[in-house]
Amino acid sequence: MEIRVSIEVAYLGIDVAWWLSTSYAVGRACRRLRPESFVHLTWLLGERKFESSGRFYEVGLRIKRWKRYLPEAGDLFKGGFDKSKLLSTDIEDLEKFVVETKRAEVVHWFLLVLALVPVLFGPWFLRVAAIVYSVVANLPCLLAQRYNRPRLLRVIALKRSRFR
Repeated sequence: MEIRVSIEVAYLGIDVAWWLSTSYAVGRACRRLRPESFVHLTWLLGERKFESSGRFYEVGLRIKRWKRYLPEAGDLFKGGFDKSKLLSTDIEDLEKFVVETKRAEVVHWFLLVLALVPVLFGPWFLRVAAIVYSVVANLPCLLAQRYNRPRLLRVIALKRSRFR
């Protein structure tokens, strides 16, 4: 019996392997970055005026309704950080959480771009699927980080002002 694999199935397999390996590699590489690495990325991670300290996400995108359904892989690697819940309100822990939102955002920006590599190859419908996958898998996670960070920073500022 001869087994034939269509070219589309082969491309799909390659695409899935690309997404999985890229996600793992980028997550692992960003896990190794020191917190200081994110200081100079304000052009990427800084708050935009339209975000209004997270209000845009709350009112415009109703993020509170859906963000709890997002997957959490922050603690997948050794030394990782689970961002699904706030475990402590100590300033030090909140600052660590802020760094982890930056780390997660950088990961998802990289993945959003790198997931487009399959768009260069294969049949048109798999190219469209690659774009859709990239946006659906990464954009909500990006938005959650951009929503959480200003809220955490406000709590840190409030706590610091009380201790002065």
